[in-house]
Parts: sequence; C-alpha cells; structure tokens
Amino acid sequence: MKELQYLNKYFIKYKYRFLLGLLITIIAQIFSLFTPELIGNSIKVIEDYINSSDKDVASLKVALLENIFYILVTTIIAGFFTFLMRQTLIVMSRYVEFDLKNEIFNHYQNLSQSFYKRNRTGDLMNRISEDVGKVRMYVGPAVMYSLNTLMRFTIVVIYMYNISPKLTLYSLLPLPLLSYGIFKISSEIHKKSGAFQQNLSNLFSITQEIFSGIRVIKAYAIEDKKKEDFTELTALSKSKAMDLAKVNSLFGPLMILLIGLSNLVVVFVGGSMYMNGDPAVASIGVIAQFILYINMLTWPVASLGWVSSLIQEAEASQKRINEFLKEEPEIKNTSTKPTTIQGDILFKNVSFTYEDTEIQALKNISFAIKKGETLAILGKTGSGKSTILTLISRLYDATEGNVLIDHKSIKDLNLFDLRNQISVVPQDAFLFSDSIKNNIKFGNENATDEEVIEAAKKAVVHDNIIGFNDQYETVLGERGITLSGGQKQRVSIARSLIKNAPILLLDDALSAVDTETEETILNNLLDYCKDKTTIIVSHRVSSAKNADQIIILDEGKIIEQGTHNQLLNIDGYYKELYNKQLSEKELE
Repeated sequence: MKELQYLNKYFIKYKYRFLLGLLITIIAQIFSLFTPELIGNSIKVIEDYINSSDKDVASLKVALLENIFYILVTTIIAGFFTFLMRQTLIVMSRYVEFDLKNEIFNHYQNLSQSFYKRNRTGDLMNRISEDVGKVRMYVGPAVMYSLNTLMRFTIVVIYMYNISPKLTLYSLLPLPLLSYGIFKISSEIHKKSGAFQQNLSNLFSITQEIFSGIRVIKAYAIEDKKKEDFTELTALSKSKAMDLAKVNSLFGPLMILLIGLSNLVVVFVGGSMYMNGDPAVASIGVIAQFILYINMLTWPVASLGWVSSLIQEAEASQKRINEFLKEEPEIKNTSTKPTTIQGDILFKNVSFTYEDTEIQALKNISFAIKKGETLAILGKTGSGKSTILTLISRLYDATEGNVLIDHKSIKDLNLFDLRNQISVVPQDAFLFSDSIKNNIKFGNENATDEEVIEAAKKAVVHDNIIGFNDQYETVLGERGITLSGGQKQRVSIARSLIKNAPILLLDDALSAVDTETEETILNNLLDYCKDKTTIIVSHRVSSAKNADQIIILDEGKIIEQGTHNQLLNIDGYYKELYNKQLSEKELE
C-alpha cells in the first residue's frame, strides 16, 4: 500500500469525520452482537422448559417475547448506526474524490507543453476519472468494510472467548488458510488490475482520437478499418477484464468454504463438549450462539476478499495517478509579486531546442520591439516563427540566451500576470463547445454584449454570426467544428481583441481567410494596435508590409531584417516572396 500513502493527507483533513465513523462503527457492532446472545438465551429457556418438571407455559412465553422484543430493538438500533456509518464514511470518500480530482486537474493545468506531447488525452482523462473512481472505492467502501470487519471480528472473538476459549480456538482454525489465500489472490489482482487500467487508457485514447478525427475517417472511407482496430482493442480489453474477474471470482468460494469449515468445527467440537458435560457448553444454545457468531463473521470475512481486491485495484490506480502528480512542471512561477506589462520585448542571443525531438528551432536570435510597435515574422514552414511566440508566452524557456520583457528576464516575472497580459491567436484556432458569445468572452468574461459585438466586427465575423439562427447564442460543436476554418480564426481573433492586452500575438491567424477579408481585418487592427506591442507571424507579405519591423527566418536563423521598403531594396527572400504574391494577386 505504498502508493496509497499519498492519500493519508486526506484522512488527516477529514479526521473528525473519519473518527466519528469509527465510533459509529463500534456502536453498530456492539448492538448487532446482542442478537446471537438473545437467541442463545431463548434456546436455553426452551431447553430448561423441556427439562423442567414444572411446565410453566406462561413464563416461557414471557421470556421468549422479552427476547424477541430485545432482538427487534437492538437490530433496529444496529441498523440505524450502520446507516450513519455509511453516511459518514462513504460521504467522506466523495469529498476525497472531489479534492483529488481537483488536485489532479490543477496539476494538469500547471504542467508544461512537453507533458502534453508525451501523453495522450484519453490517458489523462482515464486517470482523472476511472483511476480516481478506483481510489474512491478504497477511501470509502474499502475503509468502511475494513473498519466494520475489524470491529466485528474483535468484538465477536472477545464474546466467544468469554464463553469458551477452547471452542473459540477450534472455530478460528481455518483463518490462517484464509489469510494465505487472500495474500496470494491479492498479489494477482494487483498485477491484473494495473494491466487492465493501462489497457483502458489506451482504449480511451484511441476512441477519443477516432471521434475527434471522424471527418478525416469519413473522407478517406476507412470506417471499416477503424472498426477492425477498435474491435481488436476492445477484445484485448475484454480479455484483461476477464483475467481480473476470474481472479476476483476466487474470493467468494474461498471465503464460504472456510466459513463452512468453521461451522462444521463448531458443531463437532461444541457437540462433543456438550455431550462430555463441559460446563462451558452447558446448553445447546451455546452451540447455536457460536454458529450465529461464526456466520456473523461470514460477510466481514468474505468482504476481506472484496476489500483486498478494492485495495489492490486502488493501489494500481493510485500508482498511475502518482506518476503524473510527481511530474514537475518545467515552467515554474518564480515570482509572487504582481507584474504589470508595458510591452517592450528583447531577445538576446536566444536559441531553443525541442527536448522531445531534439530539433533546434531557433539559433542565436536577437531582436528588440518597443511598446506600441508591430513586428512581422515571415519564413518557410518549420523556420521557427511560432517558437518565438511560445517563448514570449513562456510556454517554453529558451535553451540559451535570454528573453526580456520591460528590461526584465521573463523568468523573473509573475507567470500568471505575464500570460494574463498577452492575447494570443494560435495557428490552430481552438474553440470550445459553447456559444459563440461565450467563446469570444473567453478573452474577457466580464465583457458586455456590446463589447462582444464590437470585437466581432473588428474581426469581420459579425455578419457571419448574425446569419446563424441563434446568432451569438449559437452553440458550437467540439473544437468549433460547426464553423469554417476562416470563421474559427476570426472568432479567435475577436476573443483576443476583447481581452485588450498590452501584447498581441497573431500566429498565422489569417491563413484561412481571403485576401480581401485579411486586408479589412488588418486595417481594423491598425487603430487597435497603436498602443500595443504586436507580433504577426505569417506567410503573406500583405500581413507584414505595415509592420514597423520585419524579420525573415530560415532554419531558425534571422536572414533578413528591416522595414517593408528596406527589404524590397534587397534581393532576398522577402522581395522574391513579395513579387510572387503580387503576381498571384494580379492573376485573381
């Protein structure tokens, strides 16, 4: 249970609820143990009546009715406290589940980009849902039934021992076999549960990819192939589940067998003691009482198998959860002081290599932008344009050199304040499964409807939106699938504009719109960006020509730098691109 020790902090957090549950469990077990004693007394009363020469039926009825009444009362009380026990401990497990899910989710959000490159979405989802569910079963039912079993076993054995130490010893002889069986089966459950959960993560990941890429699957008519792949994966999942179920199924028969052996021992040894006149078993009622005690242990002892199974599955799941919780974010917030961004940006001899691919995206890059200026970055695909934007947002840290904002190292700024004062339009516009209005307000949740409409107009998407039946209340499909590529980009631009941050980063944000719409958006941005530091990454000269400074990247290096007019006077990449795109525009 090494991995489950991580949960001890939650037991400490909810210690009063836990201790109250323990107290209630003890009370419930004490009241439940009155029944065997009362039944034993009833049998003794009947036995005394049979052996008595004075057949007083009225006294017999009174004695039996009293015992029945006490049995009924104690059973109701025991049932009531059992209900309270469940309410206390099971509800505690739901609190722990809530806290653990939130802890994992918050940790996910703090982890760096490289983590999400290494791990599949389906696996992340499985660990925060299925694995946490397994852990909850340990914190709740497993702990509850363990306490229940421990309390009942302790109290029952004490009761039995006080009646007859010899008969108690014989009746508990099968327990060592039970312990050994539980140990062996639990070990197998641990292995098979881990394998099952890992396979379930793979199934989640593949399923999520299939649903997310359904348009591609349909376009290439590979539904049958994907169905075969899914069938193969589910068959493997079924096999893993059956392996786990087969091991789990051994517990029940093993428990019943050993409890049955204990009953046989009680009947044989207790009967012999009664026949031999042993004072400890002076009545058949004692034997009946022992049989009831042993059978009262049937479920608690039988539940040991189920509880052990829960613990082993929770151990395997918590191990998978701990693997992610132990992941340290590569990008850490080093400052708790509030940071206000003005907008000056300086790259000093910056180089960057992606750790997962070992591709050097930037090589000794240096440039400076003042507040209110616009920088355009052009270059071929894979030249490192988008990497510059990720370094400014501090999604990654430079491998060499330093990135400064307002003459301070970006690493010394408050990370939350830094990102909160940067508006980003990513290359792949991501929209949420929510209304268009809420997607735009994602940049500023306090924005008014008028501000939302104004931002949409600047992004030249307002006319498209009001053409929908529900207009701004139109709910988008997953990742904004309801909209076209150009509409998604423009909604994403509107979202960045409404944020009104001092730094605006546009990562090829106009690639999916036509040149006329692009020109309109850029003209709208001229007034908006006059007091903001703006960086535009693009493949089009039209997006860069009005910038205060233009950088041309090639294989991570700056090969040209200057204004639009300066670069046109140089026979290089920019001039060649300008002439090529000018010719294409004339042909349209």
